[in-house]
Amino acid sequence: MDLTDSQTAVTVVAGLAILAGLAGVVVPGLPALPLCWGGVLVWAIFGGAGLGGWAVFAAATVVAAGGTVIKYAWPGRNLKRTGVPTSTLLAGGVLGIVGFFVVPVVGVVLGFVAGVWAAERLRLGSNQLAWPSTVQALKAAGLSMLVEFLAALAVAAIWATGLLLT
Repeated sequence: MDLTDSQTAVTVVAGLAILAGLAGVVVPGLPALPLCWGGVLVWAIFGGAGLGGWAVFAAATVVAAGGTVIKYAWPGRNLKRTGVPTSTLLAGGVLGIVGFFVVPVVGVVLGFVAGVWAAERLRLGSNQLAWPSTVQALKAAGLSMLVEFLAALAVAAIWATGLLLT
Protein backbone atom coordinates (compact mmCIF):
# COMPACT_ATOMS: atom_id res chain seq x y z
CA MET A 1 0.00 0.00 0.00
CA ASP A 2 1.50 3.28 -1.14
CA LEU A 3 0.26 6.18 0.99
CA THR A 4 1.27 8.68 -1.68
CA ASP A 5 -1.31 7.16 -4.03
CA SER A 6 -4.39 9.40 -4.02
CA GLN A 7 -6.85 6.49 -4.14
CA THR A 8 -5.22 4.96 -1.08
CA ALA A 9 -5.35 8.27 0.72
CA VAL A 10 -9.04 8.63 -0.12
CA THR A 11 -9.68 5.10 1.15
CA VAL A 12 -7.91 5.86 4.43
CA VAL A 13 -9.85 9.13 4.87
CA ALA A 14 -13.12 7.33 4.11
CA GLY A 15 -12.26 4.60 6.60
CA LEU A 16 -11.43 7.17 9.27
CA ALA A 17 -14.73 8.96 8.65
CA ILE A 18 -16.58 5.66 9.02
CA LEU A 19 -14.71 4.87 12.25
CA ALA A 20 -15.52 8.35 13.56
CA GLY A 21 -19.14 7.72 12.64
CA LEU A 22 -19.18 4.47 14.59
CA ALA A 23 -17.71 6.30 17.58
CA GLY A 24 -20.25 9.07 17.04
CA VAL A 25 -23.04 6.85 18.27
CA VAL A 26 -21.77 7.27 21.83
CA VAL A 27 -19.75 10.49 21.53
CA PRO A 28 -21.99 13.55 21.69
CA GLY A 29 -21.54 15.99 18.84
CA LEU A 30 -20.42 13.50 16.21
CA PRO A 31 -23.19 12.72 13.72
CA ALA A 32 -22.79 8.96 13.39
CA LEU A 33 -24.72 8.01 10.27
CA PRO A 34 -23.89 11.16 8.28
CA LEU A 35 -20.18 10.58 8.94
CA CYS A 36 -20.38 6.95 7.81
CA TRP A 37 -22.45 7.86 4.77
CA GLY A 38 -20.12 10.76 3.94
CA GLY A 39 -17.09 8.48 4.14
CA VAL A 40 -18.66 6.12 1.61
CA LEU A 41 -19.61 9.09 -0.60
CA VAL A 42 -16.04 10.42 -0.60
CA TRP A 43 -14.77 6.95 -1.45
CA ALA A 44 -17.31 6.55 -4.27
CA ILE A 45 -16.40 9.91 -5.80
CA PHE A 46 -12.62 9.91 -5.39
CA GLY A 47 -11.69 6.30 -4.63
CA GLY A 48 -11.52 5.11 -8.22
CA ALA A 49 -13.88 2.17 -7.69
CA GLY A 50 -16.00 3.11 -10.70
CA LEU A 51 -19.51 1.77 -11.04
CA GLY A 52 -18.96 -0.68 -8.18
CA GLY A 53 -18.22 2.23 -5.86
CA TRP A 54 -21.50 3.86 -6.79
CA ALA A 55 -23.37 0.60 -6.18
CA VAL A 56 -21.78 0.44 -2.71
CA PHE A 57 -22.76 4.07 -2.12
CA ALA A 58 -26.36 3.36 -3.19
CA ALA A 59 -26.59 0.42 -0.77
CA ALA A 60 -25.05 2.51 2.01
CA THR A 61 -27.54 5.30 1.29
CA VAL A 62 -30.50 2.92 1.60
CA VAL A 63 -29.19 1.53 4.90
CA ALA A 64 -28.34 4.97 6.33
CA ALA A 65 -31.71 6.45 5.34
CA GLY A 66 -33.58 3.44 6.71
CA GLY A 67 -31.57 3.53 9.92
CA THR A 68 -32.31 7.22 10.37
CA VAL A 69 -36.04 6.71 9.94
CA ILE A 70 -36.13 3.69 12.25
CA LYS A 71 -33.91 5.45 14.82
CA TYR A 72 -36.64 8.05 15.39
CA ALA A 73 -39.84 6.16 14.55
CA TRP A 74 -39.44 3.02 16.65
CA PRO A 75 -38.48 4.64 19.99
CA GLY A 76 -40.94 7.47 19.34
CA ARG A 77 -43.78 5.00 18.87
CA ASN A 78 -42.83 3.26 22.12
CA LEU A 79 -42.82 6.58 23.97
CA LYS A 80 -46.20 7.61 22.58
CA ARG A 81 -47.60 4.27 23.69
CA THR A 82 -46.34 4.84 27.25
CA GLY A 83 -47.57 8.46 27.29
CA VAL A 84 -44.25 10.33 27.47
CA PRO A 85 -44.71 13.63 25.56
CA THR A 86 -42.21 15.14 23.15
CA SER A 87 -41.76 18.15 25.43
CA THR A 88 -40.29 15.84 28.05
CA LEU A 89 -37.70 14.58 25.59
CA LEU A 90 -36.88 18.14 24.55
CA ALA A 91 -36.29 19.06 28.20
CA GLY A 92 -34.01 16.04 28.52
CA GLY A 93 -32.14 16.99 25.37
CA VAL A 94 -31.61 20.59 26.46
CA LEU A 95 -30.35 19.58 29.90
CA GLY A 96 -28.23 16.88 28.26
CA ILE A 97 -26.49 19.54 26.16
CA VAL A 98 -25.99 21.72 29.25
CA GLY A 99 -24.70 18.68 31.15
CA PHE A 100 -22.18 17.97 28.40
CA PHE A 101 -20.49 21.29 29.11
CA VAL A 102 -20.87 21.20 32.89
CA VAL A 103 -19.69 17.61 33.49
CA PRO A 104 -17.57 16.33 30.58
CA VAL A 105 -18.33 12.85 29.20
CA VAL A 106 -21.06 11.71 31.62
CA GLY A 107 -22.83 15.07 31.73
CA VAL A 108 -24.95 14.27 28.69
CA VAL A 109 -26.47 11.24 30.35
CA LEU A 110 -26.87 12.95 33.72
CA GLY A 111 -28.43 16.02 32.11
CA PHE A 112 -30.79 13.94 29.98
CA VAL A 113 -32.00 11.91 32.94
CA ALA A 114 -32.38 15.03 35.12
CA GLY A 115 -34.23 16.89 32.36
CA VAL A 116 -36.66 14.06 31.66
CA TRP A 117 -37.28 13.47 35.34
CA ALA A 118 -37.81 17.18 36.06
CA ALA A 119 -40.20 17.62 33.14
CA GLU A 120 -42.20 14.57 34.15
CA ARG A 121 -42.18 15.65 37.80
CA LEU A 122 -43.63 19.01 36.81
CA ARG A 123 -46.15 17.42 34.45
CA LEU A 124 -47.32 14.61 36.73
CA GLY A 125 -46.73 16.20 40.14
CA SER A 126 -45.23 13.15 41.83
CA ASN A 127 -41.84 11.47 42.14
CA GLN A 128 -43.44 8.02 41.93
CA LEU A 129 -45.13 8.89 38.64
CA ALA A 130 -42.12 10.69 37.14
CA TRP A 131 -39.62 7.87 37.53
CA PRO A 132 -41.39 5.26 35.27
CA SER A 133 -41.60 7.87 32.50
CA THR A 134 -37.91 8.61 32.96
CA VAL A 135 -37.07 4.91 32.65
CA GLN A 136 -39.16 4.68 29.46
CA ALA A 137 -37.34 7.69 27.99
CA LEU A 138 -33.97 6.10 28.83
CA LYS A 139 -35.04 2.86 27.17
CA ALA A 140 -36.10 4.79 24.08
CA ALA A 141 -32.77 6.66 23.96
CA GLY A 142 -30.90 3.35 24.30
CA LEU A 143 -32.98 1.77 21.52
CA SER A 144 -32.31 4.77 19.30
CA MET A 145 -28.57 4.46 19.91
CA LEU A 146 -28.66 0.72 19.20
CA VAL A 147 -30.50 1.21 15.91
CA GLU A 148 -28.08 3.96 14.88
CA PHE A 149 -25.05 1.83 15.77
CA LEU A 150 -26.37 -1.19 13.87
CA ALA A 151 -27.11 0.96 10.82
CA ALA A 152 -23.63 2.55 10.98
CA LEU A 153 -22.09 -0.89 11.36
CA ALA A 154 -24.05 -2.11 8.34
CA VAL A 155 -22.81 0.88 6.30
CA ALA A 156 -19.24 0.07 7.39
CA ALA A 157 -19.69 -3.58 6.41
CA ILE A 158 -21.11 -2.62 3.01
CA TRP A 159 -18.17 -0.30 2.42
CA ALA A 160 -15.61 -2.89 3.54
CA THR A 161 -17.20 -5.48 1.26
CA GLY A 162 -17.19 -3.01 -1.62
CA LEU A 163 -13.58 -2.18 -0.88
CA LEU A 164 -12.62 -5.85 -1.14
CA LEU A 165 -14.69 -6.53 -4.27
CA THR A 166 -13.82 -3.44 -6.33
